[in-house]
Amino acid sequence: MRPVGEDIAPLGESLGRVLAQTLQSPVDVPPFDRSLVDGFALRASDTAQASEAAPLRLRLNGEQIACGYAPRLEVACGTATLIATGGPIPRGADAVAMVEQTDPDGSDGVLVRRSAAPGQNIGFAGSDIALGETLLRRGGVIGSREIGILAACGIARIPIYRRPRVAVVSTGDELVQPGEPLRPAAIYDSNAPIIAAAISENGGEALVLGAVADDEAALEAVLRDALARCDMVILSGGTSKSAGDLTYRVIARLGSPGVIAHGVALKPGKPLCLAVADGKPVVILPGFPTSAMFTFHDFVVPVLRAMSGLTARDEVAVEATAAVRLLSDIGRTEFVMVALTRGENGLNAFPLGKGSGSVTSFAQADGFVTIDALADGLAQGARTKVTLFDPDVKISDLVIMGSHCVGLEAVLDFLSARGVSVRSIAIGSQGGLSALKRGECDIAPIHLLDPRTDIYNAPFLSDDLILIEGWRRMQGLVYRPGDSRFEGRSPVAAVAAALADPGCLMVNRNSGAGTRLLIDNLLGDARPGGYWNQPKSHNAAAAAVAQGRADWGVAIGPVAQAYGLGFLPLREEHYDFAIARRALEAKPVREFLAALRAGDVLRRLRDAGFAPASAPDQTGAASCE
Repeated sequence: MRPVGEDIAPLGESLGRVLAQTLQSPVDVPPFDRSLVDGFALRASDTAQASEAAPLRLRLNGEQIACGYAPRLEVACGTATLIATGGPIPRGADAVAMVEQTDPDGSDGVLVRRSAAPGQNIGFAGSDIALGETLLRRGGVIGSREIGILAACGIARIPIYRRPRVAVVSTGDELVQPGEPLRPAAIYDSNAPIIAAAISENGGEALVLGAVADDEAALEAVLRDALARCDMVILSGGTSKSAGDLTYRVIARLGSPGVIAHGVALKPGKPLCLAVADGKPVVILPGFPTSAMFTFHDFVVPVLRAMSGLTARDEVAVEATAAVRLLSDIGRTEFVMVALTRGENGLNAFPLGKGSGSVTSFAQADGFVTIDALADGLAQGARTKVTLFDPDVKISDLVIMGSHCVGLEAVLDFLSARGVSVRSIAIGSQGGLSALKRGECDIAPIHLLDPRTDIYNAPFLSDDLILIEGWRRMQGLVYRPGDSRFEGRSPVAAVAAALADPGCLMVNRNSGAGTRLLIDNLLGDARPGGYWNQPKSHNAAAAAVAQGRADWGVAIGPVAQAYGLGFLPLREEHYDFAIARRALEAKPVREFLAALRAGDVLRRLRDAGFAPASAPDQTGAASCE
C-alpha cells in the first residue's frame, strides 16, 4: 500500500502529521552574525596586549546595538560598539568582549581587561542551520521540536500526507450507542470508539457511522456510501459463516475482487474477513472486543500506517516467566494478554483470562504472549517473550491478587493519591493465596471460611504469611423483591423453600471463591437447579437474579442494594489481607497498611456499608499467627 495522497497544512496544524516531502532550509539560521553575550563589538587585534594589569582603552562609537537594530556605524581600529545579546555584529568587528571583562572609562571610552580571540562570543550566520540544509526528511512525523525548526526557518505551510479516511461501522441488532438507555438483551457499542481511537493512533481519520441493524439492504446502502466517501471501511460484528450472517455476503458484491480471506488461524480473532472493493480495503472484524483489537493490530495497522505514510509500528518485548500454565489449541496461533509483575527472578507474566468478550482486558494488560500454532500451551515457569502494548510500561509498585471487593477501591484511590501505583487482579481468594505463596503478588485479599473451626481466613495461612484485618461485610441471600419463597422468611426457611421448588433456580459462585465455601456449607449435599452456573463475582450473581435468569444466590449487602434486590443476611464475613512476612517492611506495603487506617478510607468504607476492623498497628499487630 502507498500513501493515499498529499496535502498542505499550516504550521500550527501540522503536529503529528507525516511529511510528504523532504524539506531544506530557505534561509540561514541565524540569518546574520550576532552577539552571544552583552558586551562590546570590537576588533580582536586591538585587544592583543590587554590584561588585568594593563587594560586597553577603546573609543566608543556613537550607537548602541540591540536586538532588531541594524548597525549604522563601522567598527574602526581602536573603537568598540556597545551591543546586547542577539544584536547583529557591525561591519569591521570580529569579536565581542563580555561586559564583565570591561570597565567604563569616561563618557566615550571603555577599558578592556582581557584579550579577545577572533570570533569570540559571535554566533555566525548559518551556524545553526545553513541555507539549503536538509531540515526534515520525507516520512518523518512532525512533533513539537520539528515545528520549532520549521518556524525558525520561516516555513509556514507544510507538505504532508493526507490522512486516510476510514469509515467505522458496527453491525448488530443488539447494539446501543453510549449515552442511550440500555434496553433488555442489548449491549453498548464499545467497538466503534475503540477502533476509531486506534485509527487515529495509527495515522488515520475515523468517520464513525454508528450501528447498522441486521438488515441486508440497509447494510449495503451504508457500506456503498462509506466506500464512496472513504479510503477504507472497517466493520465489527457479523463475520461468522453461519446461515444467519449477511455482512460478508454484502461485501462480496461491493467491488472487485471482493472477499480475499474469511477466517484466520488465530485465537482470538478466527472469524476475521478481509476484502478489497475496487482498490479500497474492507475489513470485517469479529464482534468481541478482544478479538476485534487483536486482529485490528495484526492485519489493519500495517495497511493503515502505509496508507498514511507512517513507518511500521515498533514492537518492544520483554522476557518474563509464565506464572501459571497456559493451555492452547493446536492449529491456531494464540495471543494471551498478560499483566506483568515483579518476581524474585525478574518479571512474571500473569494471564488476564476474561475471554474475547472482555472490554477491560486490553486496559488492564501490559502486553501479550504468543503461543505458536503447533504448541499445546506454555508451561508454568517457562521463560517467554511478552510483546508490550506500551513500550514505556511501568511495573506497578504494589501487586494485589485475590478476591475483589468494591470497598477495595477506597484503598486504591488513597494509594494513587500518594503516588503508589497498584495492579489489582481478581482471581479469587484461593487463587490469591497461591499467587502470594509463589511470590507473584504482594498482598492477597481473602474471605475464606474454615467449616471445621468456623473461623475466617487464619486457618488457611502458612507460617510465612501474616493476616492483616480489613473490614467486615454482610453476606446474604439475594432475591427479587416480592418472591414469596424468600420474602419475610429466615435464611434457613428461604433455602428450604427454594430447594422444595424444582423450578427455583439458583446462581452459584466459582470454585475457589470465599462465597462458594459459604454456599456449599449452606446447601450441604443438595445440588439444586443452577448450581453449576458459577460466575466469578458478586455483581454477576446479583445481575443473574435481577434479570430473572436465576431466582436466588448469595452476594454482599452493598451489591444487593445496588441491584435493587431483596436481602436476607446470612453472616458477617471477614475480608482480610494476607501478606508475606518478608514483605512487611517494603515501602508500598507500609503505604497499604497506612491506607487501611486512613480516615478518608474508613469513612468511605462505612458509607458503602462495610464495617472496618480494628486498625492494624505499625507492625501488623492485628494479625493472626
